Amino acid sequence: MRILGMLSGTSHDGIDTAVVDFELDGETLVGTVIDTGSTPYDPALRKALVAALPPASLDFGVACRLDTLIGQAFAEVAAATIARSGPVDWICSHGQTVFHWVEGTHARGTLQIGQPAWIAERTGVPVVADVRVRDVTVGGHGAPLVSLMDTLLLAGLPGRPAALNLGGIANMTVLHGQTGPFAYDLGPANALIDAAIVAATGGAQDHDHDGRVAASGRVDPGLLEDLLAEPYYRLPPPKSTGKELFNGAYLDTAVARHPGIPAADLVATVTALTAEVVASEARAHGVDMIVASGGGCRNPTLMAMLRERAAGIEIRLTSEFGAPTDAKEAIAFALIAWHTVHGLAAIVPSCTGARQAGVLGAIVPGRDPLRLPAPEPAAPLALRLRPGPTSA
Repeated sequence: MRILGMLSGTSHDGIDTAVVDFELDGETLVGTVIDTGSTPYDPALRKALVAALPPASLDFGVACRLDTLIGQAFAEVAAATIARSGPVDWICSHGQTVFHWVEGTHARGTLQIGQPAWIAERTGVPVVADVRVRDVTVGGHGAPLVSLMDTLLLAGLPGRPAALNLGGIANMTVLHGQTGPFAYDLGPANALIDAAIVAATGGAQDHDHDGRVAASGRVDPGLLEDLLAEPYYRLPPPKSTGKELFNGAYLDTAVARHPGIPAADLVATVTALTAEVVASEARAHGVDMIVASGGGCRNPTLMAMLRERAAGIEIRLTSEFGAPTDAKEAIAFALIAWHTVHGLAAIVPSCTGARQAGVLGAIVPGRDPLRLPAPEPAAPLALRLRPGPTSA
């Protein structure tokens, strides 16, 4: 079964895609990664999206237009991916998270936009969408849903490995806890780094390319200590967060308490914050191997700071396990869709905090009559990924 997974993450810079051909081999699900890609948002659309995100407020007219335009953008990317890589049986669209409602340690709701009907109509392919909210309805955080893939892909590793995603927000799945795997959002990964770059360049740049600005600056100990005092870090897992908390206004408030810090030092400090939070949490849980993915892996300054602070912990990349670091989450949503259409739970309760496992998502039919495969009697216990003949 060929599935196209699609999402735009908390960096909201574009649409990531992965086409995976899944085949069940006993208790192992084998996924051949046919195609991966990333398509930037149209600059005008991204500008409108960024302007509407927290801490901004918006009206329903803006919400409707963004839901439509992002849905159309996903539809065009889906069509282009299918034209490039061949037909698919299903599409899973995560869409674009615009708000994640959390009070203390409880998630109350989550909102992803990018109307999936546009994708189904443009491609004729049935779409699994709105995958997070079902987890929230049974007490979970709706995140990190990638923990399903983490637990299957790294299932055979000894010791206490952890999967780390460095997107806008950092999340981690620890595989072998005392009561099973557990996962949670650690805090910002690229969110505050990007905010610092936007502030320093007046919006001319939106990320620290190759970590160059951070590498040219010095970490400010006072500001770093102040940022590490954030109460979120002391909340017990499971927990989730987003740019509702860690945004440009949050950084401005912190910087106002430490006036005069040069821009390069600010970027270096928030980069060190991400590394310190990850390393501290990994040590606290006895992690002996970190398997990293996400856009932060392309920042050599961040990765160097992480290796320094996590000395003694082996750090590897998901690409060593068949999942390109930039495409891991797109693959994860393709995996969730495979579970959904086969009637299998994709919630890992010990990771999201849900009371029970359950099937995720809503299905939007394609052009033809909807046909679901026969339900699988049991979920796979492992995932093995391999590259297709033409995959990147």
